Amino acid sequence: MSPRRNGRPLIDTEKLAEALYALGWSTVKKLPEGAAVRLGRRIADIAWKRRGKGVLRLESNLARVVPDATPQRLAELSRAGMRSYMRYWMESFRLPAWSKDRIRAGFTPEDVHYLEDGLKSDRGVILALPHMGNYDLAGAWVTTKLGVPFTTVAQRLKPETLYDRFVAYREGLGMEVLPHTGGTAFGTLARRLRAGGLVCLVADRDLSASGIEVKFFGEATKMPAGPAVLAVQTGAMLLPVTLWYDDTPVMRGRVHPEIEVPETGTRAEKAAQMTQALADAFASGIADHPEDWHMLQRLWLADLEAREEPGAPGGTEASGTSGTESV
Repeated sequence: MSPRRNGRPLIDTEKLAEALYALGWSTVKKLPEGAAVRLGRRIADIAWKRRGKGVLRLESNLARVVPDATPQRLAELSRAGMRSYMRYWMESFRLPAWSKDRIRAGFTPEDVHYLEDGLKSDRGVILALPHMGNYDLAGAWVTTKLGVPFTTVAQRLKPETLYDRFVAYREGLGMEVLPHTGGTAFGTLARRLRAGGLVCLVADRDLSASGIEVKFFGEATKMPAGPAVLAVQTGAMLLPVTLWYDDTPVMRGRVHPEIEVPETGTRAEKAAQMTQALADAFASGIADHPEDWHMLQRLWLADLEAREEPGAPGGTEASGTSGTESV
């Protein structure tokens, strides 16, 4: 018999999550594009109207990005944000079924010459992105349009079978995927970079105890040290990338200029300066397109500390990640 609480069967949330993702990849993948777009918007609007923890957290985060926004403006941004978030999921579920031509036409980045020049230099390139737009589509574009394989890191998800699904999905798009935990990811990434390879990392939310404190929209938070430390240790180029949607089926993006290694300072000091520069580049892109920043969790230190205070409300916030993270 199923476990019960107060006479009601307990829901196995891990199995439920796996079943929902499996349904998305098996069913949404088969929908016509227009139908998938309409479905995503409907789901987003329902979630937005329910005002759950994820929506409320998104609005709280957006209030820092757009500090002069009225409550009505924040509500409009959070609704657009949920639609953007669900567009990401609808695209991701359908991406394995896209043709190579559809992938090539699905993303138009600005200033991609920074990436192309970096690859030609054989120094190795690190692309660092925030949770904006659809970084899976951007990755598929790199492997398909540019014909360049790359290595990334995936956060371990529960159940393990769900993590395996994400790894298989991304490997099917031409990515090498390393587990976030286990301690070997950093060394492998460094080897790929020293060989002139490409590494892509989502880097606006720290999941470790080694994050670097930065100022982000005027307040303190921590971001992963990995991108900057890899650049310092290997000499690879560190290029921020921001992504956004418009009213077309094509995702937009920008490759920002290289964040160079400072000439003076210890390795830790250099990494700290570079991580702050990375945060500034992310902030510029997010400020221009706040509705496409899918941050549905606590991010700033003040919010994280408030959660840890005695008597603070607990619970799990809605996820704003698909399992790809920095080191």
